[in-house]
Amino acid sequence: MVHRKERVLLAGLIRGGTAHEEAEESIEELASLTETAGGEVVSSVLQERRKIDPVTFIGKGKAGEIAALCGEEDIDLVVFDDDLSPAQARNLEKITGRRVIDRSQLILDIFALGARTSVAKTQVELAQIEYTLPRLTRMWEHLSRTGGGIGTRGPGETQLEVDRRRMRRRIFTLKKVLEKFEQDRRIRTSRRKNFVRASLVGYTNAGKSTLFNRLTKASVATGDRLFETLDAMTRVLRLPLKETVLLSDTVGFIRKIPHDLVASFHATLECVVEADLVIHVADLSHHDYEGQIATVRAVMEEIGAPGKHEILVLNKVDRVEDEDTLKLALRRHKDAIPVSAFHGWGADAVKERLLAYAHDRKDEVMVLVPPEDGKTISYLHKYGTVLSRELVDGKMAVRVRMERRYLKPIEGYVQPSSAD
Repeated sequence: MVHRKERVLLAGLIRGGTAHEEAEESIEELASLTETAGGEVVSSVLQERRKIDPVTFIGKGKAGEIAALCGEEDIDLVVFDDDLSPAQARNLEKITGRRVIDRSQLILDIFALGARTSVAKTQVELAQIEYTLPRLTRMWEHLSRTGGGIGTRGPGETQLEVDRRRMRRRIFTLKKVLEKFEQDRRIRTSRRKNFVRASLVGYTNAGKSTLFNRLTKASVATGDRLFETLDAMTRVLRLPLKETVLLSDTVGFIRKIPHDLVASFHATLECVVEADLVIHVADLSHHDYEGQIATVRAVMEEIGAPGKHEILVLNKVDRVEDEDTLKLALRRHKDAIPVSAFHGWGADAVKERLLAYAHDRKDEVMVLVPPEDGKTISYLHKYGTVLSRELVDGKMAVRVRMERRYLKPIEGYVQPSSAD
């Protein structure tokens, strides 16, 4: 028996200051999200208002039109492009006679479908519970449909409070679990402090994971769908001249990303916050790639990682039919690297840029160490790249490339360069 897809109507609001094109773009993205979640988009509605209606969000008249459309088009579900208050969702369900959810709930559902690892599942569950907690009253509405009276008040209130307590306890437990995941990850990365840390960021479906696989020979799942990657994955990228970069792939960003999701995915996004630089992957074939670039940078600021050194990669150049689009993009973003991660074009240029960044952070110095000073020799190997070592006049002469911040503890051993 073939399962029938849910028939979905999308609804959005054009408020004062919001351009029609921006609202239509957001609705198109909502349609892609709906399809990713397994729904079938049948119709969409955009309403222009100066401000949000506190009762129905979209206005009573337009809500009535949506109700009529639901009947005509046999709609199962109405999805709003903005967050609804519990009261607005409840009122809209009464008017339309259909289930009503908002963009945040839809994204959370997609994340729940895509979560594979323990970390991702824990993060998604936490976000879902934190989203649901203030909406519990709506879920227990059926207990008061008889109009109150004997047998309808107490049990509902009691069960509601029981559920709230359970959910708060579960939130506490999940946060503790995520703290442990984060602590373990920090211990692992602390062992590689001398490596440059780079993180791939980008709008969802921009091709980050494909580029990650191309650079590191990893096998992260890729596909032409939103939020294909939910977990942070880190691989060692070995570059020429004995340089090493720790490269991380992360979850893609999106417009109107739910606040609960940002908070819950702190453990995954921490690798972005801690990165020395970010490789920002943008989909040049998307008609609003500039808007997506701006969204990614705004989310970077929201998670506490603004102003990082950025390598901008313009991906999917193989899908750009108009050559002027590429020329214009490279004029706007002079330091950007054109890439086709799918075909491998431009991957070497990304590695060269990473190598240049790693080199700029380091000095090459000669260090004279007594052979018996194993502690200092071990320090050189741990925090630097040893290029050569030989015994000179009874001392170990070590040529090492090291970040300036690690030179201070051994500055007494560093020899003046010939240029000095």
